[in-house]
Amino acid sequence: MTVVNRPAEATGLTESLLGPPSAEPLSGEITVRSRVDFATGDRRVISGIWESEPGTSRWEFRTRGEIIHVIAGRMVVTEDGGEPVEVTAGSTAYFPIGWLGEWTVTERLRKVYVVHKP
Repeated sequence: MTVVNRPAEATGLTESLLGPPSAEPLSGEITVRSRVDFATGDRRVISGIWESEPGTSRWEFRTRGEIIHVIAGRMVVTEDGGEPVEVTAGSTAYFPIGWLGEWTVTERLRKVYVVHKP
């Protein structure tokens, strides 16, 4: 089966508040919207669209990794012990298993994500 995704135009995202197990909000409530477009039967690979309103959150990729491609918006990611890195529309970022740090969304962010588990 071939799935074609047009993430900039995507609708039907489900709204919720960011929280565990994905991430821990650090700047109050953060509204997110998401949609899963693909998952393997064992859910070791999951892909979809995710959107977040501005805010700062703590992310710990202890049991999974994530690859993202930003469609719109911007954020600054800071790995523990590392330097802040700005991620903007058109950027792809890799968060390997073991990545720990903070994401600060400064402008509503929409991304395509692929989560992978060993």
